[in-house]
Amino acid sequence: MVEVFKTDVCDRRYAELLVKEICSVCTGYSASFDLDDCDRILRVISPYGEVDAARVIQLIEQFGFSAQVLDDEVTPDPARRIGAQS
Repeated sequence: MVEVFKTDVCDRRYAELLVKEICSVCTGYSASFDLDDCDRILRVISPYGEVDAARVIQLIEQFGFSAQVLDDEVTPDPARRIGAQS
């Protein structure tokens, strides 16, 4: 399962530290930041099912940053609309 978070982390050194902390505390998780994204995205993957989002947010907050889960947004494919012409 993948969970995506919006964060206020902007420094790559902190991002690396947080990834190490998440992977250390949450066994089996992998994590990565996309600091070039406007939401400074944190992606966390758990091979065992759902990501414990509350735990990840708590870890981020312990380092003085904030994080919130980004809702899934499905953008409709215009080519799949009923009656769409090719």
